[in-house]
Amino acid sequence: MKHRRISGHKAVLAGGGATAVLAALIVLPHANAAPGPAPAPRSLTPAAAVTLAAHLTSALDAEDTAGSYYDAGSDRLVVNVLGAEAADTVRAAGAVPRTVAHTMAELRAATRTLGLQARIPGTAWSVDPRTNQVVVTADRTVSAAGMDRLDEAVDGLGAGTARIQRSKGEFKPFIAGGDAIFGSGARCSLGFNVVKDGQPYFLTAGHCGVDIKSWSDSSGGREIGSVEAATFPGHDYALVRYTGSGVDHPSAVDLYNGSTQEITSAATPAVGQAVQRSGSTTQVHDGTVTGLDATVNYQEGSVSGLIQTDVCAEPGDSGGALFSGATALGLTSGGSGDCTGGGETFFQPVTDALEVYGAEIG
Repeated sequence: MKHRRISGHKAVLAGGGATAVLAALIVLPHANAAPGPAPAPRSLTPAAAVTLAAHLTSALDAEDTAGSYYDAGSDRLVVNVLGAEAADTVRAAGAVPRTVAHTMAELRAATRTLGLQARIPGTAWSVDPRTNQVVVTADRTVSAAGMDRLDEAVDGLGAGTARIQRSKGEFKPFIAGGDAIFGSGARCSLGFNVVKDGQPYFLTAGHCGVDIKSWSDSSGGREIGSVEAATFPGHDYALVRYTGSGVDHPSAVDLYNGSTQEITSAATPAVGQAVQRSGSTTQVHDGTVTGLDATVNYQEGSVSGLIQTDVCAEPGDSGGALFSGATALGLTSGGSGDCTGGGETFFQPVTDALEVYGAEIG
């Protein structure tokens, strides 16, 4: 495993170039003022779109909005709204308003209902702002009786609130996912190097760390790190303290082409944002964020609050890095499919792990 010295960078919320965009959150003109031409939507980077979306969410009433997504084809932020006043505010800020039927509160209530009525192993769900629905996925292990139960739960949510789709694969943690790490006959992947209380650590998947406490950078090699904390199911993250001497800890992701991507910050992605994943089995693959705050019901238990993507992954990629440029986004949890036929993969947001462990990118 290739290493460099810790750079000492601190994790900051990604949002470069967003300052000018946020200045567009202007007060609407008085009702008796002469209407002017509607401002043109702004071209935004993904990071700037995430920042603008967060500020618009704070500025608008919760009953007037239903999430947002990044249109990578036009570099625009699209914000779902339920009224003309909210649409005017969104438009004035430089985003594109889109009128929908369901509020985000309604869609999140639907996911809570699913959690009570349909927590069936082999299922997953997340809010899709592009369709203004909860998307429920059932993998190939869900029985006919399970599908009947799922259909009943979805029908009870009301017309158009949710839809069901099938996956040909099986939802499972990808343990066998950066550089490879080995422990007790298993292989996972290092996610991101971090710093806690001035000391070097790294993050990986929780399902890699709950049973295996000692990790090496080669099969049967000497220990380089010991698990300090791990959570799975519920969440899926682990914090590993470096114990090996002479090991460098770069704030970078292995691109498996002889180069690395420096990581300087951590953030939450936007639906529609292009992302990359690095893991020790399938190396680097790219794709798109398809959902946030997703729940996946593995055979081992349920994990919530995940990033859902159409990026492929395979066993051994668990814990590996999801990133966009220099920004850390997530840790590979699991999913279905493979990198031959395609699939879907869920990631634990790295911002959650950093907050829980009091760590920072470094």
